[in-house]
Parts: sequence; C-alpha cells; structure tokens
Amino acid sequence: MESGSRGEEALAYSNAATKRARLQSMLSALLDDPILADVPKKPTVTDVETLINLELGSAMKLTVVKMDNTHFDIAVLNSSTVKDLKMAVERKTNEIEQGQMGHRHISWRHVWTNYCLCHHNEKLLDDASLLSNYVLRNNSKVHFFPFVTSKLSQKHSRRRKHRFFHGLSKRS
Repeated sequence: MESGSRGEEALAYSNAATKRARLQSMLSALLDDPILADVPKKPTVTDVETLINLELGSAMKLTVVKMDNTHFDIAVLNSSTVKDLKMAVERKTNEIEQGQMGHRHISWRHVWTNYCLCHHNEKLLDDASLLSNYVLRNNSKVHFFPFVTSKLSQKHSRRRKHRFFHGLSKRS
C-alpha cells in the first residue's frame, strides 16, 4: 500500500511541477511580447494597476532625465503626490540597476538630501503636494537637480557648510 501512495505523491508532485513550469514559460513568453514591453520583469499588483490606469487615461507617463542625460519612463496615477513620484523613481532605478549590475544598494536618503526633482525650473520639494499642482501632465519631463537641504530650516538651500566638529564647544 505504501508504494501506491508514494506513486500518487510523486505523480501529484510531477503534475504540480509541470504546471508551474508551464506557467513560468507562458509568463516569460507574455513578458517578452513587444506589446507588454513596459511591464517590469517581476511585476507587482500596483505596477499592473498603474499600467492599466495609464491605458484608461487615469494615469500619466513621465520621463525622468538623470544627471548624465540618460532617461527612463515611469507611470504614476494622476492623483499622485511628489512622494509617490519619488517612490516610483526609486523602484524603477533599482529595477534598472538590478538588471544591469546585479545586487547593488543605492542610498536614497543620500540622493534625496543632495538632489531634488524639477519640472520646468520648478522644484518638487513638498512631498505631500499633488503632481497636478506642478502642472505635470502625460509625457512631461522631470529632471534631477542638485540641491541640498539645510538642517536648520529643513528647506532646500544651494549650499551647506560642513563643519567637522559642529556643535562641540570647549568648556573649561
């Protein structure tokens, strides 16, 4: 009896493995289709929903131009905030870097303290404000702009002074 149950388990396992392999091959064939070229290799539900909303007109495609004049496209909802845009830039950049160089860590805290996004010379500084407040529309371009926040005012300034022993004083 035990040999019969082992045979059934092996058959069930091989059927599951066959189904999984067939699903993976179908998924890879779908993702290689040129019509679905904008779908990431490992899509999340949010990515797919945003792309569907882009087709329906309730999302927009933005071009992000990096400092070396290379660019990439991202899709965000029309009701997105600057924070949502930054998160989309982070996801897309991490995806591109993983595909090109393998495992690589980018310090986004460092990036956002030294650079900001800019559209038509207007800096996108307030994370809570809507993108529509900055007149961002479908196919708009957003640029990285070197800018640094000052710790005192929590606002962006053109320059930050670095002091090695800032805050330390001699007490005798």
